[in-house]
Amino acid sequence: MSPLTRRIVVSSAAVLAVGVSYGAGVVTGVVGSSSSGDGVIDAAADRIEESAAEPVDRSELERAAVEGMLKSLGDRWSSYYDPSQYASFQDALEGRYSGIGLWVRAGRTGVVVSSVQPESPAADAGLVPGDVIVSVDGWPTSGGSVGEVVQRLRGLSGSDVSIGALRDGVMSNLVVTRSVLTTSDVTVEQLAEGVTRIDIRTFTRGVGRSVREAMAADPATYTGGVVLDLRGNPGGLLDEAVEVASAFLDGGPVVSYEQRDAPDRVLDALGDGNTTVPVVVLVDGGTASAAEVVAAALQDRNRAVVVGSRTYGKGSVQEPMVLPDGSAIEFTIGRYLTPAGRVIDGRGIEPDVLVDATTTPEVAEQRALEVLRGLTAALPLPDEG
Repeated sequence: MSPLTRRIVVSSAAVLAVGVSYGAGVVTGVVGSSSSGDGVIDAAADRIEESAAEPVDRSELERAAVEGMLKSLGDRWSSYYDPSQYASFQDALEGRYSGIGLWVRAGRTGVVVSSVQPESPAADAGLVPGDVIVSVDGWPTSGGSVGEVVQRLRGLSGSDVSIGALRDGVMSNLVVTRSVLTTSDVTVEQLAEGVTRIDIRTFTRGVGRSVREAMAADPATYTGGVVLDLRGNPGGLLDEAVEVASAFLDGGPVVSYEQRDAPDRVLDALGDGNTTVPVVVLVDGGTASAAEVVAAALQDRNRAVVVGSRTYGKGSVQEPMVLPDGSAIEFTIGRYLTPAGRVIDGRGIEPDVLVDATTTPEVAEQRALEVLRGLTAALPLPDEG
């Protein structure tokens, strides 16, 4: 697998609640094999399958063995996905799924909504970022991983799912009808004074191309600068993050990652990006993973002013490995470094201009526009040398 296809989605920290979660490793003779082998795990599975008082499914033994190995790592980002889950996650990366339209992450108080897709069933039901998902169809979310929560929220279009949601200490019980959804993860809009706002909700396939196309438009459309809104963006595909950063850079490093017993690998911008238009990047506590990579790259390269509150701090690398039966495992194989060598994981990105995290989104947006006006005013006049 090419390094650029590695995901830095907030795997167990932020996944699409309608189907996106996102490790290289080798597991031999465990999942997808029912034959006897010489290994300890195979021998144990053979004995249990043959002699247990109650019949047991071999695939369940294999799954339990894999999950046990992952648990032994003490890695909060490690996960196992059955074939159906993994196929659904891949579909979501391509921007199609059947569900309710939520992004969720693991928070200190439980499984927390990080963003809501506009005009989705979740939005119609009144769910908002910050809500804690306490139960799904009566199943307490505290009893499983975020990936399991995601899978339970998914389902056939037209079917209902019951959700227990906690907001400011008040519990609400909602019934939401699933539907077939497609993501439009990049929104480009023209604001007053020639300002272009580019809102990226997540880094699914094609996002980088969309941003580069927006920046290749007639320069007259963004004479007032660009606001790149990454608030509530939980991450996505690394190659898409690199391409988004490339829209504003002319080559040079975007991110590097360090792995055990291997030299650091540096990923560079594609080149030919717009390096003149003023840029402000909006971030908050829900900005994570791939979104943090973009914000940090533009900040370290002195290409943008970052405005908002400290980001989530998910800078570890997971890479899915597909097993013989179509299931997949992922676990941490490295950590990302910004172009200046800063560690993102567990620290997040400190904005250049801080905005209190408790203020409304509109306050942060106004602050971003103020900063952008200052950057634009500092540009030389057309006839100045």
